Amino acid sequence: MLSVYRHMFTIPDLRRKVFFTLGMFAVYRLGANVPTPGINLARLDQLGQAAEQSGILGLLSLFGGGLENFAVLGLGILPYITASIVMQLMGIVVPRIQALQEEDAGRKQITQWTRYLTIVLALIQSTTFVYLAFSGSSILNGVQLILPSPTTGKLPIGIALLAVLTMTAGTAFVMWIGELITQKGIGNGMSLLIFVSIVSAMPGQFTTIYQLTAAAGNWGRFAVFMLTFLFLIIVILYVDQGQRRIPIQFAKRVRGRRMLGGNSTYIPLKVNTAGVIPVIFATSFLIFPALVVTLIPSNATWLETVRVWVDTNYGYTAGSTWIYIFSLFFLIVFFTYFYTAIQFDPYKQADSIQRQGGFIPGVRPGRATVAHLEHILNRITLPGALFLGFVSILPSILSNIWNIPIGFSGVSLLIVVGVALETMKQVESQLTMRNYEGFLT
Repeated sequence: MLSVYRHMFTIPDLRRKVFFTLGMFAVYRLGANVPTPGINLARLDQLGQAAEQSGILGLLSLFGGGLENFAVLGLGILPYITASIVMQLMGIVVPRIQALQEEDAGRKQITQWTRYLTIVLALIQSTTFVYLAFSGSSILNGVQLILPSPTTGKLPIGIALLAVLTMTAGTAFVMWIGELITQKGIGNGMSLLIFVSIVSAMPGQFTTIYQLTAAAGNWGRFAVFMLTFLFLIIVILYVDQGQRRIPIQFAKRVRGRRMLGGNSTYIPLKVNTAGVIPVIFATSFLIFPALVVTLIPSNATWLETVRVWVDTNYGYTAGSTWIYIFSLFFLIVFFTYFYTAIQFDPYKQADSIQRQGGFIPGVRPGRATVAHLEHILNRITLPGALFLGFVSILPSILSNIWNIPIGFSGVSLLIVVGVALETMKQVESQLTMRNYEGFLT
């Protein structure tokens, strides 16, 4: 790896891409620390302390560009992720979108629709957060970031519109930065922006853990936290590389005087086929109850019990409650099976193998191949689902046992390690390509 870093800066073209990517990171982090107009700056520190908890605000800040600062780029790429997931699901339900996914021009059209949907979702989400900032929602730790009008005592319409439009424009800007990094930089731009958001917050999170453990004399707990952090990284690296290779043999065909086919290959099925998408689904699903109770009128005393229960178990500090932990684990396992079934269709795969003149050794083409693929998929999805759930909830379990807020989560580590591995693979492939070019010339 050290040799990769060394050679990465010796090739001018690759060096320009790296510096361009780093420059975009600087612009992104600058926008993530510029507060949205109309926000009460004196109360932002209280919101930042709430974001350090492993609850809903922390999860939203994970994918946002600086929601704990209510920044111009506060929504980050959260609307884009949501729009991409919606378009993927619609590709299964709507036949036209499914047909467009198989064509180059169609994929460009879907990308354009995703951009439009991102702006719509950003407009809805920014409106929601502006309302929550005015009402002092429990999701924001009860901090009222937008003060009422001194004359009417209600939400200032002009300030609200300015904040909504600023955060929506910030989302469009973040989407543009991500696409620029993908085109002119190194790696996938959207994934790298999430990577930067997580890594930039880690020093402060580890400092908080140190102050609450080692500085208070509990060196044993601090050591457990650090060992857990290293253990999760090793487990993620090991499982992320794990795959089941299904052998495929192609029959020999004679065309004229040439013998074609007869070669063999394999289908790589990863243990964690779904990636971090099930975790995003699960956390988004758990955010919904806390958002709904904010719409309950304050004078509705008959719903006060419901409001208190939801705020306690799914509110801004809910990442440390046992109900939240078990709910998150169950939903991650469920959505892992759900998304894996979307990503890998045994019927389409079996049909594709048969049309190409291939077969799985020892398995008949057709229904038998479909059943064989389904059996293998179900067997490797279970450990992948348990792995995702275990990694996601382990820091929260330690936080609940010792009553210590942990800023980083298993979700953060999954994203950081996955994006780092993928980016390094792309750098290595470009270095290999340039070495081959030099060898051939």
